[in-house]
Amino acid sequence: MTVQPLTSPSSVSHAATVITPSSDVKPWAGLIETYRPYLPVSEKTPVVTLLEGNTPLIPVPYISQQVGKGVKVFVKYDGLNPTGSFKDRGMTMAISKAKEDGAKAVICASTGNTSAAAAAYARRAGMRAFVIIPDGYVALGKLAQALLYGAEVIAVEGNFDDALTVVKQMAENYPVTLVNSVNPYRLEGQKTAAFEVVDVLGNAPDWLCIPVGNAGNISAYWMGFCQYHSLGKTDKLPKMMGFQAAGAAPFIAGQPVAKPETLATAIRIGNPANWDKAWGAKDASQGEFNAVTDEEILKAYRLLAAHEGVFCEPASAASVAGLLKVKEQVPAESTVVCVLTGNGLKDPDCAIEHSNNQVISGIQPELSKVAQVMGF
Repeated sequence: MTVQPLTSPSSVSHAATVITPSSDVKPWAGLIETYRPYLPVSEKTPVVTLLEGNTPLIPVPYISQQVGKGVKVFVKYDGLNPTGSFKDRGMTMAISKAKEDGAKAVICASTGNTSAAAAAYARRAGMRAFVIIPDGYVALGKLAQALLYGAEVIAVEGNFDDALTVVKQMAENYPVTLVNSVNPYRLEGQKTAAFEVVDVLGNAPDWLCIPVGNAGNISAYWMGFCQYHSLGKTDKLPKMMGFQAAGAAPFIAGQPVAKPETLATAIRIGNPANWDKAWGAKDASQGEFNAVTDEEILKAYRLLAAHEGVFCEPASAASVAGLLKVKEQVPAESTVVCVLTGNGLKDPDCAIEHSNNQVISGIQPELSKVAQVMGF
């Protein structure tokens, strides 16, 4: 690292200090370039990237204390990806491969995050992006993203599962590429989150807690851990602990849920497209699926923000809610990673409605008045 003084042309006495990186510091190049040896790409693949990935693995001491027994808990905060969710990991791969194949348009069904990522990466690649959403069940922050990125958004009556059925049929009958997680390249990109966890910890965690909606992410994490394990980059594999919202918990019911309901809209899915892969990950890792109520999700959502300074969207908090629900099962002295899939700014309405604090309004801009409200 070199430090260079910066003086103004008029040679004034004060000077600013500019820090420039040394030549051996390499900037983050995005997932595909960073993990190229582990991904199905070639020199012919046109890489479409927004420099996604490299999201922080944050220690959360308050939550660790709630679990107790010397357990160390971290959160993988994928809400700091370019469009605010883990979907960017899969989309850089899916769109890059679609462009390699000559696609001119892509399509997806979405509860919000997929639509934002698909639109951003497709437009970056010069493609049209079609998004089919369940009418009235997409958080406004996510819908705003898709529209501004330039997606052509179509709202259909019904839920996410109905929308997914339609986009599958569209991809089979018309010249559009499907980029939901049934697209195998999506999971290839998403598995890199597991690589990053191991790269930071130096090994796999003992537990990986993760929200489960369409079940692609739990499948992708397991792929990543297994690949790193096979290469000797980790000497163990984690127990995969998947958590669904109680009103949208087909894995708990053992069958699809016709009318899923939860305020955690990102996991409001009754018939997961990656059903078999997710069950395979759970069984192979000797993990579990469990349900958490909306009340438990909201409690964890507020806890993360108020005690850890981490603002995630409600569905993300399902991983922490689940961990706290089954904390008695966590082995002493173990390491646990909870996946936070999206940013809290995706759903500001939920934050305002369910915050423990509210805006104190109608106060005159006078010192005594403001001090009185503050309790001074």
